[in-house]
Amino acid sequence: GGASVFAEVVTEIRSRLPHAHVELLIPDFKGKVESLKKVLSAGPDVLNHNVETVPRLYGKVRPGASYTRSLQVLRMAKELGKGIITKSGLMLGLGEQDSEIAKVLSDLLHAGCDAITLGQYLQPSADHIEVARYVRPEEFNKWKEEALLMGFKAVASGPLVRSSYKAKELFAQVQETKGVN
Repeated sequence: GGASVFAEVVTEIRSRLPHAHVELLIPDFKGKVESLKKVLSAGPDVLNHNVETVPRLYGKVRPGASYTRSLQVLRMAKELGKGIITKSGLMLGLGEQDSEIAKVLSDLLHAGCDAITLGQYLQPSADHIEVARYVRPEEFNKWKEEALLMGFKAVASGPLVRSSYKAKELFAQVQETKGVN
């Protein structure tokens, strides 16, 4: 499932740049714990796995994926990774409701997620799902405030935010809340 490639990349980075912070964006590895253990054993600082959307839209947006499995990946990473920072991302503008966004944020927190990115879904091609709506910057600000109040240690939220958006700053914010540099 590709886990060994992720692990090898982390190992190679660590051998050349021992003080570099490494963040990985991983798939769900079909829920295989051994694959996740292999990745975690290489010692990334941040493990990112994006839930992408609300459960109701999973069949349309992420066919073949499972919202529950994505939460399990994040939960297992937090349990198995020694002090690992976990991160996830959510795209807005696919037709989700506010109550569904709030539920996803709550689910991610309960899975041990430290950081979250919220960005605008943009249709990459005519073959992909159309944008249901463009979310106003004020609404992204509202979700950032809400996520921080809920307990996320770091939040990036805005129309152009993607998984790696200001990754260094989000890492530092999580470290500050843990009292680590």
